[in-house]
Amino acid sequence: MSSLKAEDFIERSPLYPLHQGARLATLGSSAIVARYGEQEEHAQLQDCALIDLSNLPRAGFRGADAAAYLQARGYALPPAPNQALRQSDGSLVARLSQAEYLLLGSLHDMGARIAAEEAAWRLDDSANYLLPRQDSHAWLLLSGQHCAEVMAKLCGVDLRPQAFPSGAVAQTSAARINVIVINLGDEHLPCLQILCDRASVTYFWEAMLDAMQEFGGRPVGIDALLD
Repeated sequence: MSSLKAEDFIERSPLYPLHQGARLATLGSSAIVARYGEQEEHAQLQDCALIDLSNLPRAGFRGADAAAYLQARGYALPPAPNQALRQSDGSLVARLSQAEYLLLGSLHDMGARIAAEEAAWRLDDSANYLLPRQDSHAWLLLSGQHCAEVMAKLCGVDLRPQAFPSGAVAQTSAARINVIVINLGDEHLPCLQILCDRASVTYFWEAMLDAMQEFGGRPVGIDALLD
């Protein structure tokens, strides 16, 4: 695994220049950071950690028939906009409006189910339209007990658990760019899924790390989540 280089892959995270020296793992036709060093990173998750999930599959669906389509495909849907549900396989469904849904892949299958959904969609007479999100949005995960304190430095929305409970979705701005923030953490691991414009993610990553510095935060790889 240590011999893998991001340059060897056709698909790369927009953050790959910042991952120099990290140990990489293969995720389909792309690379993902497994860990940043030889030390175990799992404990860092509970404190303050940032993970680049930009190469994990995700997709969106919009239209009056999108809900029926997704339900027929076996997804449980949130009952109202700005809510999210974790699926039985670990993937996530966030409802962004009355008729728009965002699907985020699971590390359990390396996003295979969501990648298959995007590949299987076909335009037909139904009002259900695919919104490719792989190239439009980068995806970060912020974890640990200091999540809300970190985000308070960057975002005007109160993201403390009592105001932003598990299952909540906020479409807002952080560090002056548009973001989607999803809380699907639990008592074992507080975490926020954050999606932002792919072209701005290098700036946003650095802004996040700067905000995390006070709490000893640092980036970790996916091995920490899979341990």
